[in-house]
Amino acid sequence: MSGPAAGTAHAATTTDVVCLGESMVTFLPSQPGRLADVPSFGRGIGGAESNVACALAAAGHRAAWVGRVGADGFGDHLVETIAGYGVDTSAVRRDPDRPTGIYFRTATDRGTGAHEVAYYRAGSAASAMSPANVPYEELFAGRILHLSGITAALSADCLALLRELTAPWPGRPLVSFDVNHRPRLWRDGDAGVLLELARRCDLVFVGEDEAEEAWGIVGAEAIRAALPEPSVVVVKRGSAGATVFASGRRPGPRSSNAGGADNGPGSRSTEGVGGEDALGPRPAYAGKADSAAGGAEDAPGSRFTEAAQAARGDTVTVVPALHVDVVAAVGAGDAFAAGFLSATLRGLPLRDRVRHGHLMAAAVLTVPGDLTEPPARDHADRLVALDDGAWGRLRLGPGWTAADRAHEEVRTP
Repeated sequence: MSGPAAGTAHAATTTDVVCLGESMVTFLPSQPGRLADVPSFGRGIGGAESNVACALAAAGHRAAWVGRVGADGFGDHLVETIAGYGVDTSAVRRDPDRPTGIYFRTATDRGTGAHEVAYYRAGSAASAMSPANVPYEELFAGRILHLSGITAALSADCLALLRELTAPWPGRPLVSFDVNHRPRLWRDGDAGVLLELARRCDLVFVGEDEAEEAWGIVGAEAIRAALPEPSVVVVKRGSAGATVFASGRRPGPRSSNAGGADNGPGSRSTEGVGGEDALGPRPAYAGKADSAAGGAEDAPGSRFTEAAQAARGDTVTVVPALHVDVVAAVGAGDAFAAGFLSATLRGLPLRDRVRHGHLMAAAVLTVPGDLTEPPARDHADRLVALDDGAWGRLRLGPGWTAADRAHEEVRTP
């Protein structure tokens, strides 16, 4: 049996979160400056989805990464390094004909004009992922399937794969989607497909800046209006924090691989639920699976009136960002998603989910690389439980995750 329907055969969950996407070997500069001037580079790993898997595994969850790498030394390095974080890599496929992707970047912030990235991923092993060669039974084995818009940009086959995985198949796990718009990977106008994909998912992460750049949509309310179907939309607003729109319980398929009808995705509302099995509501999206290639029935805007009316009952949660002494700004978005997903798996209220996202992001922002050890769960829980005034006074700097007590882990202005 192949295709998404194969994933519905699992009777019990074996994994909390399954992440699908390309991971690459990253070459990090030994000093600031243009790529043309940097004399040497250190080797690391990079990949939005594998970053999320690594962060979740380090936080104590059962995480798996599914991808495709070359049958080469770089592929060995990726698989071994990701597995070293405690991530299940057993479903990673090796491609004997295509190489593992690599890229070089400068030390500057990605958001600055001086930032340079040189990708060598065209024709990579990951770009050959397609509906015909991924292990659906592994992808659908988790409580959550986490995807990223980066994958959709790699090739036509990768886009077809994401369209299949986001179609409303019976037994589909809760699908999390980080828009992750990367302009260098898209031709003019092509990034509009990310809106189509996002509307087919249950939980969506999107930055205000990337929504404006990719879709010309400005502001959190307008983003929600353009994404009426997902049960939860997390709009990341940089230093202003995050705004979350969460609908009430909506009709949709329950997942038979999430622990039974009474505790699977969709069995409880998103806000204020407790217990490890409360993942929030399922989407109202009910388009046909065979229209996943972008037919008129599924085009963005075709169900706007109906879905927007339902969305008027949203719970809107605004959570300020933390004051962070930033060392490097790479990987923070992936860490935020991991923190939010971790708290979602634990059934925490929306405000706490966002705060855990901010704390995970702060852990990465205060180190040079994309990955770091997250704060211990009890440590993070203490900070998340602070009142609004104390939360607003937190200032986190390098080394804060290693502190044992709240008065040791923060500096207040």
